[in-house]
Amino acid sequence: MDSEGRLHRVGPDGGLEPVAVAPVAEMDEADIVAAAVADADNPPITPQDVARLRRVPRTKTLRRALGLTQDEFAARYHIPLGTLRDWEQGRTEPDQATRAYLRVIANDPEGTRRALEGAHG
Repeated sequence: MDSEGRLHRVGPDGGLEPVAVAPVAEMDEADIVAAAVADADNPPITPQDVARLRRVPRTKTLRRALGLTQDEFAARYHIPLGTLRDWEQGRTEPDQATRAYLRVIANDPEGTRRALEGAHG
């Protein structure tokens, strides 16, 4: 795909050959629902499915977004590992002050890390 979103394939000589792609037809809400119902690999979520689903704790989402293991996240941000695991497994939830601290980490993970290193390093 080039910078303007056009598709190309690499030809035998190594040059790029444009690939014609038909535009996707517009769909109304009924068409969208019918297509979803017909898709055996990705059926719509039923109310029973919703009842079974569990939310991913924000702490886990943040840690994964930073590409850190539980051990790394806990050490970097001075959070007891067992506490982090409890949050991520839904056994407990961070209190209000900790939620604020986690927002600081989310908004500036490197700045938070540097501040903590300066305070403890």
